[in-house]
Amino acid sequence: MPVQTQHFSARAAQLFHALSDETRVGIVELLVGGERCVCELQDTLDAAQSRLSFHLKVLKDAGIVNDRREGRWSYYELNREAFEEAEEMIRELRPRGRRSGTRAADCC
Repeated sequence: MPVQTQHFSARAAQLFHALSDETRVGIVELLVGGERCVCELQDTLDAAQSRLSFHLKVLKDAGIVNDRREGRWSYYELNREAFEEAEEMIRELRPRGRRSGTRAADCC
């Protein structure tokens, strides 16, 4: 497997894993409207701080969210580039060529 393909697969797995959890998708939905304080996320999701921190770390490690500190508070926002990257990956993974259900002539 070429290095580029290995990188693509690893990155796709990281992005899609981060978006594969209902809580993390809920966080993303809340951030669609713009930056939010972690306390707002915690209150809206009714999530324990440790659970929310875990999910935010997964999203941050995947590059889906960016954070910044202001005093004692952390603020999170979506990283537009990560979503553009995911869209491109989906385009790359879209089936091409022959229709499903047909067999290649050179197949055993």
